[in-house]
Amino acid sequence: MQITEVRIKLMDDPNERLKAFCSITFDDSFVIRDLKIIEGQSGPFVAMPSRKIMVHCPNCGCKNHLKANYCNQCGRKLPEQKIPRDEQGRPRLYADIAHPINSQCRELIQREVIRAYEREIRRAQQPGYVSNYEDVDLPAPQPHLKPTQNPSAPSTLDNSPNSSQA
Repeated sequence: MQITEVRIKLMDDPNERLKAFCSITFDDSFVIRDLKIIEGQSGPFVAMPSRKIMVHCPNCGCKNHLKANYCNQCGRKLPEQKIPRDEQGRPRLYADIAHPINSQCRELIQREVIRAYEREIRRAQQPGYVSNYEDVDLPAPQPHLKPTQNPSAPSTLDNSPNSSQA
């Protein structure tokens, strides 16, 4: 497995710990977006994409952030949650969406992303700099579809002979 592309989106505020977002492509076939480059105590490091850990309201079942005091849906006070902690005792409020399974993969990602980040910083100092992070080929919008309709799902309104309806 090889990292075949790294795209960097630098952040505007140099005083923040979050320095950039990035996406990485493996073998020209698989993309992981929204990795973060964060300034740590010993230099920049790569944080994997993550989501907030949620709990359900016992009254209405709505999902709420682990540290929420009140339900976002019904407004009822939520029971106090025991917040899980990592190996260093820090509260675990987020869960990785994608992450390397072993240290060799983590080191490969870290090395390649930090190299690309340093190149992007140098590029950003050039006149006319434009980030290539947003320069991604996305499928063209399909105006005939409703916003919630999945274009790859079979249509339930399809009356063609190849339709899967019985």
